[in-house]
Order: sequence, then C-alpha cells, then structure tokens
Amino acid sequence: MQLLFVCHGNICRSTMAESVMAHLLTQAGFDANISVDSAATSTEEIGNPPHYGTRQELARRKVPLCPHRAKQITLHEAQRADLILAMDHANVRNLQRMLPPHLHHKIKLLLSFAGVEREIADPWYTGEFGQTYEDVFMGCTALLQTLQADQPL
Repeated sequence: MQLLFVCHGNICRSTMAESVMAHLLTQAGFDANISVDSAATSTEEIGNPPHYGTRQELARRKVPLCPHRAKQITLHEAQRADLILAMDHANVRNLQRMLPPHLHHKIKLLLSFAGVEREIADPWYTGEFGQTYEDVFMGCTALLQTLQADQPL
C-alpha cells in the first residue's frame, strides 16, 4: 500500500505527516507493507528541505525525519498511491483540479480518519508547529487504526 501526504508546499504539514506515519508504521510493524511519501500542490518550494519548525517539532517529539526535498505531485505518483491525504480543503480542490476525475476517490482529508472534518492549519502562517503536530498525529494514529482493523478506506 502507498500513502501520499499532500499540502501546499511540501515543507511543513505533509513532510511532518510522512515522518509521523513512517514512525507509527515502524512501531506497529507495518512498515514492510505500507510505504509513505509526500508532495506539494504548488511549485513554490521544490527542492527545499523541510521547514526548520517541522524539523524542530519532530526532534522534540523524538520522531525521525524522513529524508526529504519538496516536490510537486505527479500524475504517476497519484496513480500509484492508494490514498492521497490532503491537509486542508484548498489542497483537496487543487488536487481535484490537477488530477483526472478517475483518481478523485483517492483524495481524503487526513483528519477525516479521526472523525474530524476540519483542516490542519498551515504552520507556515500560524507558527504553531506544536498544534500542527498534534493534528497530524491524531490523523495518522486514526489512519493506522483503520489500516490495522482492515477497514475500508
């Protein structure tokens, strides 16, 4: 299974989610069956490393940072992914605009797995990397529970 986390620039939220989910999968022993990646809807940060706030928050929580450089989602990645996990409604709209309609069923808000229909705020603007981590962790934990229970996605 392939999980693809997506946000606007791929240096804050989606990168954080990729690292958190990889860590949770390793802890649960699912890392051999499920791979994770992340991408952006924009081209603004292509090639850049994760934001220092993301790096600091992951280090503070003792979550290993996945090696990463920002990239924009490609059609090939979207086709290969089983789930495309967006951080906010703008990401969903952009993905629906960028990808063909037959792939739209793969796009979900990450927090929807936790039964929450709100967005994960972008810490690039809020500066609240701790709150972003809490939301990402909640979404990734709920997603892992869904995968462990073999529930429909």
